[in-house]
Amino acid sequence: MSAADESRFAPEWLELRERADAAARAPELLRPLREWLSEQAPARAAAGPRGLLIRDLGCGTGSMGRWLAVRMPGPQHWILHDHDPELLARAGGRLPATAGDGSPITATTEHGDLARLTAEGLAGTALVTASALLDLLTLDEVEALAAACADAGCPALLALSVAGRVELTPSDPLDGEIGAAFNDHQRRADRGRRLLGPDAIAAATEAFERRGATVLVQSSPWRLGCPEAALTAAWLRGWVGAACAQRPDLAPRALPYLRRRLEACAVEELSVTVHHTDLLALPRPASGSG
Repeated sequence: MSAADESRFAPEWLELRERADAAARAPELLRPLREWLSEQAPARAAAGPRGLLIRDLGCGTGSMGRWLAVRMPGPQHWILHDHDPELLARAGGRLPATAGDGSPITATTEHGDLARLTAEGLAGTALVTASALLDLLTLDEVEALAAACADAGCPALLALSVAGRVELTPSDPLDGEIGAAFNDHQRRADRGRRLLGPDAIAAATEAFERRGATVLVQSSPWRLGCPEAALTAAWLRGWVGAACAQRPDLAPRALPYLRRRLEACAVEELSVTVHHTDLLALPRPASGSG
């Protein structure tokens, strides 16, 4: 794992990006999700004394929960999953106490390997969600996630998957080459795992649809300008760093490029759009429902 990869999961990076993540996520997908829960799974939506059971995979510091919980009606119990105990400790006590309608929200944490998720493990779950996770999975892991959700009859809301497109204004002749190298880095083999990177949305769409789900996708771009200068600078360093890790021959040109871009950012002369995609998979209704 490169330094660029490690910084992607640092608590400081996750905190820095939270506001941009919240602004980017697609609220348009919440209405069909709420309708599905209401119309197709009323028993599940009302089941249990704590209401909707929602599992947040790879929760990080819990930003997805802080964004989504207040936008979902009724009482909720969140189970926050992550492999990093430090991140789980940060996330566990930071969900809002009430939903938008005043209903109570509770949360617990669960340390473990997401690759082991099964339909049995999802029993009673009303929703699986994740943010900035899908592109870090392999094809086999995406297939396993789709299978578990389909077999459990559980919808999945998977936000902020990288789309492989970045736009910088003003442009620079090296933008495209850096972007292509970064995308190749996202698709790299990592300790025997071939990551999907910007191919994740297409792979997940196919995997869920093949199992009978209705899949909705929505653009969810970061739009970084003057108010997000610190995030823009950190993103630039990570973007160029990952590109150079993939293609070390780029370094002699990429380092001066990075200096130019950081200087433009510092004087508020740079804006960046980093394209992401949100995906909602709604499973086939159970027999006799609807």
